[in-house]
Amino acid sequence: MERKVLVEVSARHVHLSQSDLEILFGKGYELKVKKMLSQPGQFAAEERVTVVGPKRELAGVSILGPTRSKTQVELSMTDARAIGVSAPLRESGNISGSAPCKIVGPNGSIDLQEGIIIAKRHIHLTPEDAKKFNLNDKDEVSVKIESDGRAVIFGDVVIRVRADFASAMHIDTDEGNAANISGEVYGTIL
Repeated sequence: MERKVLVEVSARHVHLSQSDLEILFGKGYELKVKKMLSQPGQFAAEERVTVVGPKRELAGVSILGPTRSKTQVELSMTDARAIGVSAPLRESGNISGSAPCKIVGPNGSIDLQEGIIIAKRHIHLTPEDAKKFNLNDKDEVSVKIESDGRAVIFGDVVIRVRADFASAMHIDTDEGNAANISGEVYGTIL
């Protein structure tokens, strides 16, 4: 059986805690949904922020909702280097000891002592698809992506299994560009 999975490119974005959202946008503020994402309940918000590093800033960075328990910034390695931070390669949510930055919104700013990561490439799977593919949470696999002139095999792809997931692989813009991804693309889990 061929193990195919949808591949999605995840551009730079911020996940905010409710308290940080209120500092940036005002007391009691709630994010406005711009577009629902493939993962159930997740959305791109209309609101944007500026992420400031020691060398430069990235304006217009997307916020993904809903709010989380901790604020986190996910950048590509190119973005992190451009703003002058040494961000670690981590699974989403693992921000302990990660890179600092400033986030600026229309009503205020926050200075994060930690929070910038480069997200490890990963595959969200439903328990049903994980069973069908004979994979478990935290397994690591390789995925081959065929594209016009730039086929690649990505190694070190973390499997994440949860009932509230939709099955899809997430890579960042550096990885998407390396594979010349455009439109709807599927990868083969090797």
